[in-house]
Amino acid sequence: MGNFRGWEILVIVGLIILLFGAKKLPDMARSLGKSARILKSEAKAMKKDGENDDVAPAPADQSAQPVAPRTIQAAPGDVSSSRPVGEPNRTTQG
Repeated sequence: MGNFRGWEILVIVGLIILLFGAKKLPDMARSLGKSARILKSEAKAMKKDGENDDVAPAPADQSAQPVAPRTIQAAPGDVSSSRPVGEPNRTTQG
């Protein structure tokens, strides 16, 4: 499957342009990039949280320290999709 030649790649790219249209391709690539950045930052945060749990002992009285909700960081310029974790996305509710 990985033995594509130059003309085969051009045929595949041509089919993709025919199926989705040239106007949709930049939007699709932009969305894919945003998703990859969010996934990468969440994976780093989970790894960091896991390391902190192993190293630091839990405090005896957790009610003394209020915990701020974690926020999913949106891509630069996309402030409408940033929300605290655990809350529903208010933009989709009508």
